[in-house]
Amino acid sequence: MSTDDEHKRETDGDVLVRQKTQRPRKWRILMHNDDFTTMDFVINVLERFFRKSRAEATQLMLEVHQKGIAEVAQLTRDLAETKIAEVEAYCKLHRQPLQLSAEPL
Repeated sequence: MSTDDEHKRETDGDVLVRQKTQRPRKWRILMHNDDFTTMDFVINVLERFFRKSRAEATQLMLEVHQKGIAEVAQLTRDLAETKIAEVEAYCKLHRQPLQLSAEPL
């Protein structure tokens, strides 16, 4: 039976080499301003999908509104893509054109 240490180490002749595990690269999710999505809907999305408090969601909504874009989360690529797909489906269901994008950090 193998142990975790056996998976993390290899021998190179007489030298024991330890493999370093890399953390997955983070991606940031960006929310984009538009002229049609209501402020209340944006706050709702931030609370529901990104677990923001009402105060945090309101602050982010205002940043999106004033600057045109704001970072709403930092996740691994797979999680970021999944989160964006969930939000897009929710927006489509509610006929809101809210746009999100992801980019690597």
